[in-house]
Amino acid sequence: MIRTLILSAALALLPAAGATAHDSSKSAKVTLVYEHELPNVPGKSIKSVLVEYGPGGFSEGHTHPDSAFIYATVLEGSIRSQVNDGPVKVYQTGESFSEMPGDRHGVSANGSDTQPARLLAVFVVDTNQKELTFPLQN
Repeated sequence: MIRTLILSAALALLPAAGATAHDSSKSAKVTLVYEHELPNVPGKSIKSVLVEYGPGGFSEGHTHPDSAFIYATVLEGSIRSQVNDGPVKVYQTGESFSEMPGDRHGVSANGSDTQPARLLAVFVVDTNQKELTFPLQN
C-alpha cells in the first residue's frame, strides 16, 4: 500500500513524456520528488528521488548516508546496477532492488545506449540528513 502511494505521488510530479536526462551530458539528472517525516518513527523520513539517465548515461560510483535504506524501482528502460562486490545486474521496467545502510553503489547506469531510463529511489533516512549521495572514496 505505501509503495503504491509513494509511486503514485512521485509519478504525478514527473515531467511530461519525452523529457530526458541532460542531453549534453552522460551524467544522471537527480530530482527530489517527495519528502515526508514518518509520524510513527521519530527522527526518520521518506525521501524519494527521480533518477533520469539519457542514452548511455550513468552516475559515478557512490554511497548513501549510513542511516539510509533504499528501495529503487525502474520506471522506464533498463538500469545496470552493482551493489558492493556483487554482480552487475540489469533491472528492467517494473523491477526493483534495495540497498542497505553502508552499501557501496559501484555501478548505476542506463542499460541502453539508445533509449532513456528512469528509476525512483525511495530512502528511509534520518530526517535531518540533507545529502543523499556521496562520491566513492578511492
